[in-house]
Amino acid sequence: MHISIIGSGYVGLVTAACFAEFGLQVTCMDQDPQRIAAMESGEIPFYEPGLQDLVRKGRQGGRLTFTTDLAQAVNQALVVFITVGTPSTDDGSVDVSSIEAVATGIGRAMTSYTVIVTKSTVPVGTGQRVKFLIESAQREPVRFDVVSNPEFLREGSAIEDFIRPNRVVIGAECDESVAILKDLYRPLYLIETPIVATTIETAELIKYASNTFLATKISFINEMSVLCEKVGADIRMVAKAMGLDGRIGSKFLHTGPGYGGSCFPKDVAAIISTGKEHRCEMGIAQAAVDANARQKTRMVEKIRTALGTINNKRIGVLGLSFKPNTSDIRESPSIAIIRLLLTEGAYVQAYDPEAMQETAQQLPELKLCSDSYEVSDDADAIVLATEWNQFRNLDLERIKKQLRTPIFIDLRNVYQPTRMANMGFQYWSIGRVSPVPM
Repeated sequence: MHISIIGSGYVGLVTAACFAEFGLQVTCMDQDPQRIAAMESGEIPFYEPGLQDLVRKGRQGGRLTFTTDLAQAVNQALVVFITVGTPSTDDGSVDVSSIEAVATGIGRAMTSYTVIVTKSTVPVGTGQRVKFLIESAQREPVRFDVVSNPEFLREGSAIEDFIRPNRVVIGAECDESVAILKDLYRPLYLIETPIVATTIETAELIKYASNTFLATKISFINEMSVLCEKVGADIRMVAKAMGLDGRIGSKFLHTGPGYGGSCFPKDVAAIISTGKEHRCEMGIAQAAVDANARQKTRMVEKIRTALGTINNKRIGVLGLSFKPNTSDIRESPSIAIIRLLLTEGAYVQAYDPEAMQETAQQLPELKLCSDSYEVSDDADAIVLATEWNQFRNLDLERIKKQLRTPIFIDLRNVYQPTRMANMGFQYWSIGRVSPVPM
């Protein structure tokens, strides 16, 4: 079977590479000729572990091709996936203009029965809008079906999430299109992946509901960490005991400086906006947003308390991406914290294994370092903001010697308080009592 992917961003390229790995013939289309040329030469426009090798494998096997020709991509495929961006607007609603433009283009190009699949995260009602636009753009009536097949890809582990998902959601109006989508995901039958077949509207809402719940879970444990500090409890043990309850589960109970990335902030804002549109107050979702904003401010307050003042202090920051194993700095807590530090007159020097280029474009005033240790050179404190694996086993004695004062502010609770105190650090973490250094 031949399928086409419209959009070569994060979701599109991962989807294309993984379906090619499933043995399908895949065309990945993007209107940016430079982007297409780069990918044809083996250059991936963002960092995702394993993706470059998977794209290369698909290309070498002749199963993955790239094009800028929308009509070509549509006419050679039985199934066309729409994976273009759906950014937030200023009021939190979703900009679906790219989806609408693609739908219109598909309608003009279509010459035979095609299943049109929206994989981008879109608000409820988008599937019906896509159907209307395709019908309106057709030069002559051609049969087609619209399907919602939302993605659940985590940056940093997207390939694993696609090849071994915990569920596949298919929202459709007819059995024929559901059967075609199930055929695409046939390799997943071997691992007995659940297939959730439902209506288009329900499938569209499932993605928003899932991400909003996870964001709320993060905001809850972060608020609990504040209470732990006030009463002298240990957030690690609180979270561990909570997670052992099967009704709660252990995932997304790790306290930190707040959630970020391309999905959670946008999707929570979208579900709040959808609620307003339908006069349904999404109070819990709004509380999660408010708590997340407060958590970033609290991190700056923690740094200020540790240093006495932020003005004219030199602060080293480890980690810029919103999470490990990605170059994505969208809504990154680290970037938000750095902006606040710079506003208060700090000199900030930072390092990240993959997000340096993206950060340099947004924060030209930030000093970017060559490695983890240059960050601590002549700094008044070091802040661990993103828990990359290479930050988990730092040469702490070396860092201590390079710092002006041995202040280590761990916003990811990577290190043990007692050990850090015994080494002579003034160690600050989240939701735990800070011991006095030896």
